[in-house]
Amino acid sequence: MEYIVSARKYRPITFDSVVGQAALTTTLKNAVKSGKLAHAYLFCGPRGVGKTTCARIFAKAINCQNPTAEGEACNECESCQSFNEQRSLNIFELDAASNNSVEHIKTLMEQTRIPPQLGRYKVFIIDEVHMLSTAAFNAFLKTLEEPPAHVIFILATTEKHKILPTILSRCQIYDFERMTIRNTVDHLKHVAQQEGITFEEQALAVIAEKADGGMRDALSIFDQAASFCQGNITYEKVIEDLNVLDAENYFQIIDLSINNKVGDIMVLLNNVINKGFDGGLLIQGLAKHVRNVLMAKDPQTLPLLEVSDQQRQRYQEQAKKCETRFLYQALKKMNQCDINYRQSSNKRLLVELTLIEIAQITQPAEEGDSAGRSPRRLKSLFKHLMRQAQPKPAAPQVAAAKPVVSKETSNPSMTSSSSNSRESGEHSQPSQPSQPSQPSKPAVKLGGIGFSWNNLMDQGKPSKINIIPGTVSPAIAQQENAQFSQEDLELQWMAMCNRMPQELSGIATRMKNMNPTITELPQIEVQVDNALIKQEMEDFKGRIVSSLKNGLQNESLSLEIVIVEQKEQVKVMTRREQFEKLTKENPAIDKLRQVFNLELA
Repeated sequence: MEYIVSARKYRPITFDSVVGQAALTTTLKNAVKSGKLAHAYLFCGPRGVGKTTCARIFAKAINCQNPTAEGEACNECESCQSFNEQRSLNIFELDAASNNSVEHIKTLMEQTRIPPQLGRYKVFIIDEVHMLSTAAFNAFLKTLEEPPAHVIFILATTEKHKILPTILSRCQIYDFERMTIRNTVDHLKHVAQQEGITFEEQALAVIAEKADGGMRDALSIFDQAASFCQGNITYEKVIEDLNVLDAENYFQIIDLSINNKVGDIMVLLNNVINKGFDGGLLIQGLAKHVRNVLMAKDPQTLPLLEVSDQQRQRYQEQAKKCETRFLYQALKKMNQCDINYRQSSNKRLLVELTLIEIAQITQPAEEGDSAGRSPRRLKSLFKHLMRQAQPKPAAPQVAAAKPVVSKETSNPSMTSSSSNSRESGEHSQPSQPSQPSQPSKPAVKLGGIGFSWNNLMDQGKPSKINIIPGTVSPAIAQQENAQFSQEDLELQWMAMCNRMPQELSGIATRMKNMNPTITELPQIEVQVDNALIKQEMEDFKGRIVSSLKNGLQNESLSLEIVIVEQKEQVKVMTRREQFEKLTKENPAIDKLRQVFNLELA
């Protein structure tokens, strides 16, 4: 017995057997019952949704001699029998993809003149009509607008936008919809039962999802899976045969992300990639999975899930574990990864970073900060050091008895000066009642963390003594009027411009091109081009002076903003004006020109 593929064997032969197009088939049946038939129809939609099938059923019903009360063909009259046996002379099918020239259309138009020998209409079904050339469309226009009374055209196409508007305006247009997963699964169940094939509903759902809304594709994949599974279609065998990523991976990634298990996610990702799956495919599938979880959180959006009943139950269970904020942010990160995936030179790293960021969404702010989180531990470290640097209320009087000297002090002269200051402090301090002594903590300054330009410039200078709170150091007192050079000034000026906030970026750029000079230490002068810039700098002059005082360690520093005098502009002379000036200064040049009869070019 000859084997027939399921897409042909189970092709609908009546309107009621068409899957997923109830509105269109009802309209066509009503047209047959009432006899109100248009002269041209256009069936458009994606592949494998029943356009050509409906065109054949409609053509058969039009010419049926005894149609049923519902508008279906009887399948018993001579017209129906001739159509079923593919010997009908009243129904013509033309493939416009291979017959798209003007000559083919003219031959077709000549056949429209001959009336039908059996039945009432001659029906011309033109498939893939968008493949006709522009000249063929124009040759078809007149006949399509005013065909003979016994002619009906049924055009089918997958790309309606390629058809001329003049053709569209002459047809009744029927837009076919994609097959839903539920409709596809139900039809596959019917086919499996007819063929005696056992199946798992979840496996049929994978086939329906792979078909992407096309019933013909779904039946072709069904035949492939039935051959691979040898009559027992299971979920594991289907995903192996179709090389589809198991949905269990998506459920595991979301569960691990909720618990912040980044390491387990990286291991799972490595296993997926080792199986030959692309990282971008994983991100796309995970984004669709998260979308389904989000839809499952609300009973109102639950019908939007085009999955099997078993999968729908799993989505509902996982939706109870996930916060809506987590799902929103995860979708946003995966969408950004999908956008950047093609341009990325290291695609795996991009996918890994995205999964790490998703796993960090639900992590508390004070826990470990990994990739995708702001470095808050560093901020907490600064806060801890600042608390240590703040003196306690009772610390001065206790610490005054035992001043602490920094271990960095290695200069003997500095050590002697510190001892002298300690002795003078002890003599000047009045006696106080004995109190339990506590070891004083050295003062901590944030400026000592890391390196800066001041740290590098201060290397080689004598180390400074860390004085405990409550005492005054001569070294610190000298810093208030420290000497600085022109190089120090320019360095601090540039550093200040780089630290200026974003709203002052314009004036900061202009200030970088200025050259502040020391007129008489510690007086500084900076020259500007016009009064507008001067006024703009005067508005925050106090902040400039304060920044320079801190950077140069000189409290007496002052700043003066001066408008530079504009020099007289020298007019640019043309060549003729230059020559005339030369001849006035040296008449011999003009005589030379006259002797040689020269002209200025």
